[in-house]
Amino acid sequence: MKMKSLCLLIFVQLLLLFAACSARVNPGNMNKDLVPSPPVELRRLSNHVVMDNGLAQITLSTPGGMIDGIGYNGINNLLEPENSPGYRGYWDLVWSTEQVPKIAQDRLSTTNFSVIAEDENKVELSFTRTWNPSSQNIPPMNIDKRYVMLRGSPGFYTYSIYERLEGMPSTTIAQTRVSFKLSQKLFDYMAISDERQRYMPTPKDREPPRSVQLAYHEAVLLTNPSNPSLKGEVDDKFQYSKDNKDNLVHGWISDETGVGFWVISPSFEYRSGGPFKQELTSHTGPTSLVVFFSNHYSGKELDLHFGDGEAWKKVYGPVFVYLNSASTKNVGDLHSTLWTDAKQQASIEQQSWPYSFPLSSDYPHAGILCRRMSN
Repeated sequence: MKMKSLCLLIFVQLLLLFAACSARVNPGNMNKDLVPSPPVELRRLSNHVVMDNGLAQITLSTPGGMIDGIGYNGINNLLEPENSPGYRGYWDLVWSTEQVPKIAQDRLSTTNFSVIAEDENKVELSFTRTWNPSSQNIPPMNIDKRYVMLRGSPGFYTYSIYERLEGMPSTTIAQTRVSFKLSQKLFDYMAISDERQRYMPTPKDREPPRSVQLAYHEAVLLTNPSNPSLKGEVDDKFQYSKDNKDNLVHGWISDETGVGFWVISPSFEYRSGGPFKQELTSHTGPTSLVVFFSNHYSGKELDLHFGDGEAWKKVYGPVFVYLNSASTKNVGDLHSTLWTDAKQQASIEQQSWPYSFPLSSDYPHAGILCRRMSN
């Protein structure tokens, strides 16, 4: 009886996948005005490249692959300009080895840059790094960071391929994520769900004499914050965690410019720990995160432990950085409008999963799955 139920469940899942292959949604296409969108362009500068589709502009360092600028709606950079280049938007992981036992953070600065696709409808860029035995300050792993911009899509996608080859030494990975440090001047309203939306304290509010340190570093009591309405509250980034199954969209709104910055994760299948594993989302900074796995709330049992010579490969993402705007002067309407639109876009991305546009052969995109279904 149990075997029949399992077979029925598998059959239903296959039918749903077949339906998704038959009627796909164009991901990221929120150009509602039906005006022909400009082509995607790639501009090459001395130590940067810029992807520009007329709606958003993404500036990436070369060959390091750091996100140094995100332009949108006439704003040159939504990221924090006071942060040094390389500390505004980046992938990172936390690691250790027997040779380097102290836990270290690596922001995955890469050494090679290549253009995977470049036409009027899409640009895909690859930033890679190959490990060698003399590389003592980076984890034993090859890295391929990808960035994709589509025509008519206000934002960009990013995904990465991590690979260990046979012969690489033992390694422990405790966390990997994508981080965005947004402009402190522009963004102060955070939304991570229908119920959890609020004006947030500033980084300086977390420092003495505006706050008092509590039992651990992440938690402070706000005693004299710049926003008096926050006085007496506790700020702690772990207050804003979500279950993987619910961690679809979160982000920030700028009342001053009417712009929203959203991180959309269309699937949680590339996250570790299962549907009820909690991960960080957005927090005071203003900071937005995509945490693919960590040992938060679980301990070292969820660390990735690789033995000597153990081979492994994993694709993380793609995730979508979505940008939107509204012209209303009423902040309540602004917040509701931008949040509702972000949720709608998240639904579109979710229905479009798995995507058909990533060009890495390691990503099992929609075309491959649909061809397998038809054979």
